[in-house]
Amino acid sequence: MGEERRLTSFSHGAGCGCKLGPEQLTELLGTLSLPQASRDLLVGNDTGDDAAVYALPDGRALIATLDFFTPIVDDAYDWGRIAATNALSDVYAMGGTPFLALNVVNWPVDDLPIELLGQVLQGGIDVAAKAGVAVAGGHSITDPEPKYGMVALGLAEAGRVVRNSTAPPDRDLYLTKPIGLGMISTAVKRGVATDEQLAVAVDVMTTLNDTAAAAMLEAGVGAATDVTGFGLLGHLHRMLFASGVAADLDAAAIPLLPGVLDLARSDVVAGGTKRNHAYVAPHTDFGDLTHPEQLVLADAQTSGGLLIVATDGDRLAQALAGRGVRAVRLGRTVAGEPGLIRVRGRLPDGLADGPTGP
Repeated sequence: MGEERRLTSFSHGAGCGCKLGPEQLTELLGTLSLPQASRDLLVGNDTGDDAAVYALPDGRALIATLDFFTPIVDDAYDWGRIAATNALSDVYAMGGTPFLALNVVNWPVDDLPIELLGQVLQGGIDVAAKAGVAVAGGHSITDPEPKYGMVALGLAEAGRVVRNSTAPPDRDLYLTKPIGLGMISTAVKRGVATDEQLAVAVDVMTTLNDTAAAAMLEAGVGAATDVTGFGLLGHLHRMLFASGVAADLDAAAIPLLPGVLDLARSDVVAGGTKRNHAYVAPHTDFGDLTHPEQLVLADAQTSGGLLIVATDGDRLAQALAGRGVRAVRLGRTVAGEPGLIRVRGRLPDGLADGPTGP
């Protein structure tokens, strides 16, 4: 009997690192002819936001999103938990509360036991239940490469939807989770991740952004997005460009997961991260950062944190801390060329201070 294959061996790319690159996606969407949208469509494709938002007759807004990806870890239950946490994150990033989800499944029925898929689905169900979300079915097909994720629906007050396109200048930028998840997941796929790296990464990727979202709604924010497949710089650039502002970042303030810089120096880097770097490089002044440091800032995250533009930085910091969210101030929006990012200093060559969730 042959040796059982690891889940990640079926994956061409780990987690959100398997997404189309931001440049490819932008070019593709530019070729499409879209009909005139209804006035009730509050957020659509135009700003590259985290989810679509549709106005309801009662003054609320429906938030709709979809996210799925290939195996990011070898434990099936953890993969399900990570994928569900990641899918719900887009709703939280828009200031909404998720209430309903549908499963999206591609499964190699001839190569992997169906019981293993049951573990994946149970992981997703358990995360959704923790978030108060009902999982009501979904859709499955056979596929040589396993994939799993969710359609996630949420609700928000129409006047309190948080967008990525409304960042004002001269406001503080906060990040609620450390970065480096793409490099650690690539290390997992290549069999070179340490037990500590895997454990910390799974903890971060299964931490819901619900408390961070509640804090930003309490404090009031100028704009927000979650940091996933396009990396910290990619999502920041898209937010800045849509808002017509620039930003200055303090590299030393950016929290990293354990050993991430060493992985970057050893070229344990996903193809999606390299595509992200090529996309942001023309819009970024990297200052004194080395090439590996630049790749860390472009690293394709999965189930990352919220990147928030505060209206009142102190108030937001207090609201986040009061909910046990270890957020950091990593820079500031400024007036300037839309989408331009200036990075000063060097990345911290140390470890993140443990999990970021409550």
